[in-house]
Amino acid sequence: MKQVRAKKNLGQHFLTDPAIAERIAASIDDFKGYPVIEVGPGMGILTRALLDRGHDLYAIDIDTESIEYLRSTLPRSFVEEGRIIHGDILHIPDEALIPSRPNAPFVVIGNYPYNISGRLFFHFFELRHRIPCIAGMLQKEVAKRITASPGGRDYGILSVLLRSRYKGEYLFTVGKEQFDPKPQVDGGVLRLYWGEEDRIKDVEALFIKVVKKAFGQRRKMLRNALMPLVKEYNIAPQAIPDALLALMTQRAEQLDVEDFLAIAQFLETQAPE
Repeated sequence: MKQVRAKKNLGQHFLTDPAIAERIAASIDDFKGYPVIEVGPGMGILTRALLDRGHDLYAIDIDTESIEYLRSTLPRSFVEEGRIIHGDILHIPDEALIPSRPNAPFVVIGNYPYNISGRLFFHFFELRHRIPCIAGMLQKEVAKRITASPGGRDYGILSVLLRSRYKGEYLFTVGKEQFDPKPQVDGGVLRLYWGEEDRIKDVEALFIKVVKKAFGQRRKMLRNALMPLVKEYNIAPQAIPDALLALMTQRAEQLDVEDFLAIAQFLETQAPE
């Protein structure tokens, strides 16, 4: 069976070392009670490692050639049970991801396509009520950004959004020479898992708006970055609590989830009737 041709437009870089695939698969061993969705299985190096570890696995890939390769090389029972799904994870309806269990929580793992890694993790954030663990590999710099803590330049919008529901850890780096074709950057493996309750659900849209406004001008103090929101809500300076005024003298990268949440909750109380 010929191998799959990596497609640049799909951001495909196939991992070549089975030992690394085993390490990635092992990162979700604590979640064996959940079905697992693998995103972008490619030629199945991680798929096989996950099956060997006994996971209740489904594999989703947008690439027709990869799907055909997997259906001809993976165990027959896995194929016949319809666990290889041809589709775009970003556009498959939530309830159709695991048709037999449309509301069940599931774990996500993958060697994620580099060209859509940010979009994927924003999508996973939207599905956070169903995903207790997200693991796998993406560009090292993106993995570092997702798992960043307040105070550093890696800390950004995606860091804050995911920290509102998950605890995260950067696990290890994978050199670019471990891929075919070789990408321009190293890979980074991370794991996110449910930590706090979903603290932002009551003000989610406003929370996201505040975070995006703040990081849209991350070099400015918040009082400048968030001024459009203050004007939009017609808030007088004297109406802002002292604790929030203190936050307004900082930059976005210095604030944690609780700080952004406090701002969003205050704005919610000031919303026009």
